[in-house]
Amino acid sequence: MTPARSFASDNNAGVHPAVLAAVAAVNQGHVVGYGDDAHTRSAERRFREHFGAGAEVFPVFNGTGANVLCLKALTKPHQAVICSEAAHIQVDECGAPEAWTGCKLLPLRTTDGKLTPRAVESACHGIGDQHHVQPRVISLAQSTEMGTVYRPKEVEALARFAHSRGMLLHLDGARISNAAASLGLSLREATRDLGVDALSFGGTKNGLMGADAVVLFRKELVPDFKFLRKQGMQLASKMRFLSAQLEALLTDDLWRRNAGHANRMARLLEARVRRMRGVKVVQKVEANGVFVQLPRRAIARLRKRYFFYTWDEEASVVRWMCSWDTTESDIEDFARFAADVIGKA
Repeated sequence: MTPARSFASDNNAGVHPAVLAAVAAVNQGHVVGYGDDAHTRSAERRFREHFGAGAEVFPVFNGTGANVLCLKALTKPHQAVICSEAAHIQVDECGAPEAWTGCKLLPLRTTDGKLTPRAVESACHGIGDQHHVQPRVISLAQSTEMGTVYRPKEVEALARFAHSRGMLLHLDGARISNAAASLGLSLREATRDLGVDALSFGGTKNGLMGADAVVLFRKELVPDFKFLRKQGMQLASKMRFLSAQLEALLTDDLWRRNAGHANRMARLLEARVRRMRGVKVVQKVEANGVFVQLPRRAIARLRKRYFFYTWDEEASVVRWMCSWDTTESDIEDFARFAADVIGKA
């Protein structure tokens, strides 16, 4: 029998009860649509409590929408976005960033999913040459697609590099809560204070039903953004239900509690995995993902009971993700089964 839990993605987890309660609470009577409502204003104020005055927030349906709209706001079609070759915008968004922005992505090879100024500099060539796309944006994922976390000084260094060259810094924060919790930082300290210009704020992977947001820290990006959101099919008619979810996540530190728990479960899973013979943890476990190399023949057997993704088929590396609702019992049950399967592989 396949367990009710999986380690494939934090997207597979359910919705936090406090979020469901928040949705139910605003499901009363008629409310003006498209964000012109008191619930959305309240959510915006909550975002500013976390990110500071002047931060402009635009709820959207999903992370791909947030990323695409952020990049569209930051670029012109002849420009380029520099990212890791493992970045979500490069690997998992079906070419949407390039299709919608008209820009070219310039993916760079990384061993841990993290860009450095030195690596980015190697992609900054042909400046002013009409035959070449012009680098305009550095896009980071925090935490990265490899489960690693940029340290504050690393983000600051990339922001300085970008701004000194007239470029902008975008942060794909699908798991920004996990990164901030891991670093012991507030959301502002992990983003705006480090020089981030535009943030794709993730909520769906951290207990929401389906709501993310674009947060802009530069005034010049704001005036046209409402038109980009509408044209990009990310303007919710019944906005109150997205706004209620986001406000719930940012109330009473629910974002940190959910993310911190998922991170702790990942560290527990890592500890159990390191006891297994023939298994290797291939990336630092700094957020809520564990990347493991294991015998190839064990993968199919493990999947008979637990669903998860193979990250690198050639290297036989899989990704095991923990969520806000992962329990210690989930970890122990999975670890026992995995140890048995791998021991027989």
